[in-house]
Amino acid sequence: MSRQKLILLVVDFFTINLAFFLAYWLRFESGLFRLPLPVPQFVIYGGLIIWVYWLVIFTFRGHYRIQHAVSRFDVFVNVLKTTFIGVLILFLLTTDISHPITRSRSIIASYWLLMVFWVSLGRITFYTVQRNLFNRGIGLRRAVIVGCNDRGKDLYKRLKRYPALGFEMVGFVDKKNPAENGPLFLGKIKNLASIIDNYRINEVLIALDSKDHREIIRVISSCNSPNISLKIIPDLYDIISGQARTNQIYGLPLIEIFPDFMPPWEQAAKRAIDIVFSLFILIITLPISMIVAIAVKADSRGPIFYRQKRVGKGGKEFIINKFRSMVHRAEDRTGAVWAGKDDSRITRVGRVIRSLRVDEIPQFINVLDGDMSLVGPRPERSVFVKKLRKKIPLYERRLNVRPGITGWAQVKHKYDESLDDVRVKLRYDFFYLENMSLRMDFKILLNTIWVIISRKGH
Repeated sequence: MSRQKLILLVVDFFTINLAFFLAYWLRFESGLFRLPLPVPQFVIYGGLIIWVYWLVIFTFRGHYRIQHAVSRFDVFVNVLKTTFIGVLILFLLTTDISHPITRSRSIIASYWLLMVFWVSLGRITFYTVQRNLFNRGIGLRRAVIVGCNDRGKDLYKRLKRYPALGFEMVGFVDKKNPAENGPLFLGKIKNLASIIDNYRINEVLIALDSKDHREIIRVISSCNSPNISLKIIPDLYDIISGQARTNQIYGLPLIEIFPDFMPPWEQAAKRAIDIVFSLFILIITLPISMIVAIAVKADSRGPIFYRQKRVGKGGKEFIINKFRSMVHRAEDRTGAVWAGKDDSRITRVGRVIRSLRVDEIPQFINVLDGDMSLVGPRPERSVFVKKLRKKIPLYERRLNVRPGITGWAQVKHKYDESLDDVRVKLRYDFFYLENMSLRMDFKILLNTIWVIISRKGH
């Protein structure tokens, strides 16, 4: 967790509790209402419970995604909307409760106003202090501009003029050495990855001409770390249509490339669904798993489970679990290759469990461990990832999310048998990443059920 996010959590802790205690005082100790005082434990435990409640609400609404140069008015409006939703939920939850603190709806209305005031004040103060620190050169994000042209130089001057934007301008990168090779020129685009590491760059701002498609792809491919933020000048938007979010700062419009795929509340809900659904599947399929285990063992020599290293989110390797569907040590002769439809290495039982997709059941353990999700791009082996990184631009974008048991590519295309299949499925993966949502996940799960019932694929 970043220091800024931790400070914001502390600020919210104090303002949320302050609003709660003021609402308590107004209701019980101000003399405006004649009500018996609740037990002392109510104040302490009630404050902690209500803080946890708001922590969940704020997290789901994305309030702990740190922003830079955010408008104070936007901060107020976001708090206003979120607290209104939260208080409305409290109102509905306490409709039939006869406790004095919830019986009167006037206290809930006053509590909402107190929440809006104090939480907004705390957050506006936080961002005001952040902006003042930026103006003093404290906490800036180190940035490099790709494109040593007129557009890039103008961007450099404007960002230097407004340090409150949070950028520490390090220098320029270009496809060739500029005529005036000054100290601000850091190197060529082909060396961008090493420049990012050497200069500890956090932000890459692209100011290339719209005709430089190849160079833009090279720049994006060089920024694989999730800690690197990519922004681009607006007139290049047509190149990456559908994968960007505009961000207007100090009258300087920039476009964020590849922003967060899902809002925080959907990410949390997706993980919760993964856990609940995986436990449910593992329990109800236990008899099937026992039958498959016996069949695999009886059909051919070797272990019941096939365990293999795969590349997951962020390039992290993990061990994937499957029921073995091939002969033991299948790759001793062939090496690492994709399985074909009529692959002679597939056993009799393996062909059946593959067509029914029950060989995937042990992967729900990977989902519980957090290495995989129900829905996402399929995880590849490291030997294939290394090859595909070199041959397919932006392939590593798949590694920015958890791999899945099923995915849009799996319900729309067959198993990988060649590099051409991978290229086709990558288009489906990118489509999923650009349209990633709980609605999309449910659609894919329903399609997967149909694929299993109709016994499509192999």
